[in-house]
Amino acid sequence: MPKKPAAPKGPITLATWNINSIRARLDLMDGFLRQYAPDVLCLQETKVRDDQFPHELFDAHGYTTRLIKGQPGYNGVAIFAKHQVELHEMRALCGRNDCRHISAKLPDGTVLHNYYVPAGGDVPDPVKNDKFAHKLEVVAEMTAWSMELKKKGGKEILVGDLNIAPLETDVWSHKQLLNVVSHTPVETEGMLKMQAARDWVDAVRHFVPAEQKLYSWWSYRSPNWELADKGRRLDHVWVSPQLKGKLKHAQVIKEMRGKEKASDHAPIIVTIDLG
Repeated sequence: MPKKPAAPKGPITLATWNINSIRARLDLMDGFLRQYAPDVLCLQETKVRDDQFPHELFDAHGYTTRLIKGQPGYNGVAIFAKHQVELHEMRALCGRNDCRHISAKLPDGTVLHNYYVPAGGDVPDPVKNDKFAHKLEVVAEMTAWSMELKKKGGKEILVGDLNIAPLETDVWSHKQLLNVVSHTPVETEGMLKMQAARDWVDAVRHFVPAEQKLYSWWSYRSPNWELADKGRRLDHVWVSPQLKGKLKHAQVIKEMRGKEKASDHAPIIVTIDLG
C-alpha cells in the first residue's frame, strides 16, 4: 500500500461545515474543495450510511484519511485529512448512538473533536419539548467532559455545529430571539459554562471582536437571506488554551451560503500552526 502523506510543516487549515446532506451537495463540496482545499475538513449532518458514503469526491481532492460515522437521512459526522490522522473516539452522547461525535488524533498529538449538537426543536421548554430537554442534557454532558479534559491538560480542538449562538452579536436581534431556540438564556448560559469548564478559546472571536456581528447560518425560510441578513452563529471552532498562540487566521466563508443548492450553514476555516 502507498504511504500516506506526512503531516504538513507549518500552519494547517482546518474547516468545519454542516453540509446538510453530503450526497445532495456534491457539486457544492467540489467547488469548495477546489477553491479552499483545507488540510483537514470536518462535516456535520452528512445524512448517509457509512457504506453509501461518496468517497470518490474526496479521493479526487487528496483526502487520504477519512473517518466517518453516519446514518441514513439524519445526523452524521466525518473528519477528512490530506495526511495521516488516527481515529481517537466516537462518543455516544447521553447514551444515544446517534452519530453526533467523532474525534481524531493529529500528528502532533492534538485531539480534534467534531460535534453536532441537537437543534432542540421549536419550543424552548424542556418539560413540553423532549428535543429541547435532550439538547440541554447534551450541553451539560459536554460541560462535564470539558472539565475532565482540563484536568488532563492535553491539546484539543473542538469544532462543529453546536446549534447555539451564545453572544448578543451572534444573532441578528438579541431581543427578538431571546425566546427562540438557539439563543435562549438557558442555552447561552449553558454554552458559556461549557466554554469556561475547559477555558476553551473561541478561535473565530479571537480575530473578530465580540462587538461585531458574526453569523454562520441563515434560514432557508428567508428568500432574501443575504439582503435580510437575519443570521445566527451556530458553528464554532474552539481550542484549548495552549493553542491560543498558535492561531493565525479565521473566517466564515459566507459566499458558500449563496451557491446553488447551498447548505443553510456556511463553512468556517481556521488556520493554526501545530508544527
